Amino acid sequence: MTAMIHDLPSAWHVDQACMSEDERLVIIRFGKADDREVMAQDELLYKVADRVRNFAVIYICDNQKVPDFNQMYELYDKCTVMFFWRNKHMMCDFGTGNNNKLNFPINDKQELIDIVEVIYRGAKKGRGLVNSPKDYSTRYKY
Repeated sequence: MTAMIHDLPSAWHVDQACMSEDERLVIIRFGKADDREVMAQDELLYKVADRVRNFAVIYICDNQKVPDFNQMYELYDKCTVMFFWRNKHMMCDFGTGNNNKLNFPINDKQELIDIVEVIYRGAKKGRGLVNSPKDYSTRYKY
Protein backbone atom coordinates (compact mmCIF):
# COMPACT_ATOMS: atom_id res chain seq x y z
CA MET A 1 0.00 0.00 0.00
CA THR A 2 1.38 3.38 -0.96
CA ALA A 3 0.77 6.57 0.95
CA MET A 4 -1.08 9.40 -0.70
CA ILE A 5 -0.86 13.14 -0.47
CA HIS A 6 -4.26 14.78 -0.22
CA ASP A 7 -5.27 18.15 -1.63
CA LEU A 8 -7.13 20.56 0.67
CA PRO A 9 -9.52 22.63 -1.50
CA SER A 10 -10.99 24.85 1.26
CA ALA A 11 -10.33 26.26 4.74
CA TRP A 12 -12.86 23.79 6.13
CA HIS A 13 -10.82 20.91 4.69
CA VAL A 14 -7.63 22.31 6.26
CA ASP A 15 -9.35 22.50 9.66
CA GLN A 16 -10.74 18.97 9.29
CA ALA A 17 -7.32 17.61 8.35
CA CYS A 18 -5.78 19.10 11.50
CA MET A 19 -8.60 17.88 13.74
CA SER A 20 -9.05 14.40 12.30
CA GLU A 21 -5.69 12.87 13.21
CA ASP A 22 -5.10 11.70 16.77
CA GLU A 23 -2.03 9.52 16.31
CA ARG A 24 -0.20 10.97 13.32
CA LEU A 25 1.49 14.26 12.61
CA VAL A 26 -0.34 16.39 10.03
CA ILE A 27 1.97 18.03 7.49
CA ILE A 28 0.51 20.75 5.27
CA ARG A 29 2.39 22.32 2.38
CA PHE A 30 1.04 25.78 1.57
CA GLY A 31 1.98 27.31 -1.77
CA LYS A 32 0.89 27.96 -5.34
CA ALA A 33 0.69 24.54 -7.00
CA ASP A 34 2.26 25.58 -10.31
CA ASP A 35 5.29 27.34 -8.80
CA ARG A 36 8.63 25.65 -9.59
CA GLU A 37 9.86 25.74 -5.95
CA VAL A 38 6.54 24.34 -4.71
CA MET A 39 6.58 21.57 -7.31
CA ALA A 40 10.09 20.56 -6.23
CA GLN A 41 9.01 20.44 -2.58
CA ASP A 42 5.88 18.45 -3.52
CA GLU A 43 8.01 15.94 -5.38
CA LEU A 44 10.10 15.38 -2.26
CA LEU A 45 6.97 15.11 -0.11
CA TYR A 46 5.62 12.44 -2.48
CA LYS A 47 8.92 10.56 -2.20
CA VAL A 48 8.83 10.49 1.61
CA ALA A 49 5.06 9.96 2.03
CA ASP A 50 5.32 6.18 2.03
CA ARG A 51 8.22 6.17 4.51
CA VAL A 52 6.41 8.37 7.05
CA ARG A 53 2.85 7.09 6.57
CA ASN A 54 2.76 5.31 9.94
CA PHE A 55 3.36 8.49 11.90
CA ALA A 56 2.53 11.38 9.53
CA VAL A 57 -0.02 12.31 6.88
CA ILE A 58 0.79 14.87 4.19
CA TYR A 59 -1.57 17.42 2.64
CA ILE A 60 -1.10 20.17 0.09
CA CYS A 61 -3.01 23.44 0.00
CA ASP A 62 -2.84 26.11 -2.70
CA ASN A 63 -2.88 29.22 -0.54
CA GLN A 64 -3.87 31.40 -3.49
CA LYS A 65 -7.09 29.41 -3.86
CA VAL A 66 -7.48 29.09 -0.07
CA PRO A 67 -6.18 32.40 1.32
CA ASP A 68 -7.86 32.02 4.73
CA PHE A 69 -4.61 31.12 6.53
CA ASN A 70 -2.21 33.51 4.77
CA GLN A 71 -2.44 36.22 7.44
CA MET A 72 -2.88 33.90 10.42
CA TYR A 73 0.21 31.80 9.60
CA GLU A 74 2.10 34.60 7.82
CA LEU A 75 2.31 32.66 4.57
CA TYR A 76 4.38 35.09 2.53
CA ASP A 77 6.92 32.67 1.10
CA LYS A 78 6.45 30.74 -2.14
CA CYS A 79 6.44 27.43 -0.31
CA THR A 80 5.72 26.79 3.36
CA VAL A 81 5.47 23.47 5.19
CA MET A 82 3.72 23.43 8.55
CA PHE A 83 3.23 20.69 11.14
CA PHE A 84 0.25 20.00 13.39
CA TRP A 85 -0.36 17.48 16.18
CA ARG A 86 -3.91 16.93 17.44
CA ASN A 87 -4.98 20.27 15.97
CA LYS A 88 -2.05 22.08 17.65
CA HIS A 89 0.55 23.89 15.60
CA MET A 90 3.97 22.29 16.11
CA MET A 91 7.04 24.47 15.97
CA CYS A 92 10.59 23.48 15.09
CA ASP A 93 13.77 25.49 15.66
CA PHE A 94 15.71 25.29 12.40
CA GLY A 95 18.21 27.93 13.51
CA THR A 96 16.74 30.43 11.04
CA GLY A 97 14.83 32.54 13.55
CA ASN A 98 11.46 31.33 12.28
CA ASN A 99 10.23 28.45 14.42
CA ASN A 100 6.68 28.46 13.05
CA LYS A 101 7.23 26.83 9.70
CA LEU A 102 9.64 25.32 7.21
CA ASN A 103 9.87 28.07 4.57
CA PHE A 104 13.02 27.05 2.70
CA PRO A 105 13.51 24.14 0.32
CA ILE A 106 14.67 20.77 1.59
CA ASN A 107 16.23 18.74 -1.21
CA ASP A 108 17.21 15.53 0.58
CA LYS A 109 14.71 12.76 1.36
CA GLN A 110 16.44 11.56 4.52
CA GLU A 111 16.81 15.11 5.80
CA LEU A 112 13.06 15.67 5.50
CA ILE A 113 12.28 12.30 7.09
CA ASP A 114 14.58 13.19 10.02
CA ILE A 115 12.75 16.50 10.52
CA VAL A 116 9.35 14.79 10.48
CA GLU A 117 10.53 12.12 12.95
CA VAL A 118 11.93 14.70 15.39
CA ILE A 119 8.70 16.73 15.31
CA TYR A 120 6.59 13.58 15.73
CA ARG A 121 8.66 12.35 18.71
CA GLY A 122 8.46 15.79 20.35
CA ALA A 123 4.70 15.94 19.78
CA LYS A 124 4.21 12.51 21.36
CA LYS A 125 6.08 13.79 24.43
CA GLY A 126 3.84 16.88 24.63
CA ARG A 127 6.36 19.40 23.39
CA GLY A 128 5.17 22.29 21.25
CA LEU A 129 8.68 23.25 20.10
CA VAL A 130 11.45 20.87 19.05
CA ASN A 131 14.96 21.37 17.72
CA SER A 132 15.70 20.43 14.15
CA PRO A 133 18.22 17.60 13.71
CA LYS A 134 20.26 20.02 11.58
CA ASP A 135 21.05 23.72 12.04
CA TYR A 136 20.07 25.70 8.94
CA SER A 137 21.36 29.07 10.21
CA THR A 138 24.38 28.97 7.90
CA ARG A 139 22.50 27.52 4.94
CA TYR A 140 22.97 30.51 2.63
CA LYS A 141 26.45 31.63 3.66
CA TYR A 142 29.04 31.77 0.89
